Amino acid sequence: METFEVKLNDNGRGELLLLSDSLQAGKMDIFIRNSVLTVYHTEVDPIYAGKGFAKLLLDELVRKAREEALMIKPLCPYVHGQFKKNPDLFADVWWKQAEEN
Repeated sequence: METFEVKLNDNGRGELLLLSDSLQAGKMDIFIRNSVLTVYHTEVDPIYAGKGFAKLLLDELVRKAREEALMIKPLCPYVHGQFKKNPDLFADVWWKQAEEN
């Protein structure tokens, strides 16, 4: 069974963890400041490759952003690629100013 956990330090830096049967299967490195959630990196343990876990992390990231009224700054190549591929799915949470950097 897959579950998620967010671990942030006092400065808003941390990780969105994906646990599979209580073992860490993947993570996203994130930073939250004001109303912007920056995602830097997505990583899935190789033993879980091909199971769609990166997509599960993305879905949870977007769910969390919507729930907490955050905009996502997609600096992670995977997340940015998914946003560009499916802009209509993410229009409400995509911090477009990230495109200018």
